Amino acid sequence: MPAVSEGSSPAPRLPWGGLLILAAAGFTAVTTELLPSGLLPQISRDLGVEESAVGSLTAAYAAVIVFTAIPLSRLLGGRIRRKTLLIATVVAFAVSNVLLASSPGLGLAIGARLLGGVAHGMLWSGMAPYVARIVPAHAVGKAMAIVFSGTSIALAVGAPIGTLMGSVLTWRASFLILAGVGGVLALLAVWMLPAAPDGGSNAAPSLRGALKLPGVIAVATAWPLLLLGHFTLFTYIAPFLQTSGLPDSFTGISLSVVGGAGLVGIWIAGLTADSHPRRSLLSAVALLAGAFALLPVLGGTWVGELVLLTVWGAAFGAIGIYNQAAILRAGGEHKDAANGLTVVTIQLGIAVGAGYGALALSTAGARFVPFAAAIPTAAALAIIMASRRGGYPAGSCETRASVKCSDTMHIR
Repeated sequence: MPAVSEGSSPAPRLPWGGLLILAAAGFTAVTTELLPSGLLPQISRDLGVEESAVGSLTAAYAAVIVFTAIPLSRLLGGRIRRKTLLIATVVAFAVSNVLLASSPGLGLAIGARLLGGVAHGMLWSGMAPYVARIVPAHAVGKAMAIVFSGTSIALAVGAPIGTLMGSVLTWRASFLILAGVGGVLALLAVWMLPAAPDGGSNAAPSLRGALKLPGVIAVATAWPLLLLGHFTLFTYIAPFLQTSGLPDSFTGISLSVVGGAGLVGIWIAGLTADSHPRRSLLSAVALLAGAFALLPVLGGTWVGELVLLTVWGAAFGAIGIYNQAAILRAGGEHKDAANGLTVVTIQLGIAVGAGYGALALSTAGARFVPFAAAIPTAAALAIIMASRRGGYPAGSCETRASVKCSDTMHIR
């Protein structure tokens, strides 16, 4: 037996319970964000307002994230223990959904969504830095893959299941059930989430310090561009599929394929984010751009459509993990502020993506929306390629041939 193994302490185990709680919290957050879109007609009839007015529930949710994520992270990040803050955000989600479910009119409903948006921004600003502090450094990629699998599951089945519940029961019941899930998660989090090592630190996150670090701007620009490209097509997938001659029923199948393939991408990223982050990310982004570019050409058949949708979903799912790990590395001691910055820029990317997609739809037509999505994706690829020493450096297995990469990827 090699001497290095004699007397060496066992590798620290991942806090699986806590990571799964966070994944479930992410699932609840994304489902909460997307659910009004699927229940829009019901909410409109019940509240007695136009469907366009109900759209403000989603707009208000996104807007408050943009304006509050960084200030609140700076205000609370150094004053409240990370575990306590994460539990408080889950409780706020539950309260928001209870208020929304009990709203007699649009005014209280918007107020409830504003509270949910604040909680959403705080959750995503604090979750990744918290995870980076409770797992071994060599396991951050795998831990992020576990936690952010909740997002892809929500995209694949969360909102559709919530919409189905709203059809079988009522839209109010859907949000009450989400609130109940949030309450249970908060109780479990008290028991299962470990305390972060620096939870009692009084140092507030420094956005100025983060922006001075090489690579932060690169990641905070490239990642939102990828979200912009994704939501350019994702928002208008239904008219694109109709133009391709596929039946309306294929839209739901397509969204599930993208979300389900995203889980595969997350699994792959969990295996490679710590050892081969640069090559893996470049490959994923290149595949994503290629899928967008080929959809108008090869997407007119069931087989071609499903293959390209699978590539799209898997690449996009992996991209989120690689970029999350990249911003934490680039942010260094200011990782909290750097991560908060990406929360804001990502929301802007999503919002701009929907508007950019609408512009492409009205000017070029539904068939060419994927081409429009490929443009910001290609721009992100160029940024990543140019940021080898900053935001997107090579991993250990990409730079040192002598490293036993199978050892670095083995996590107990």
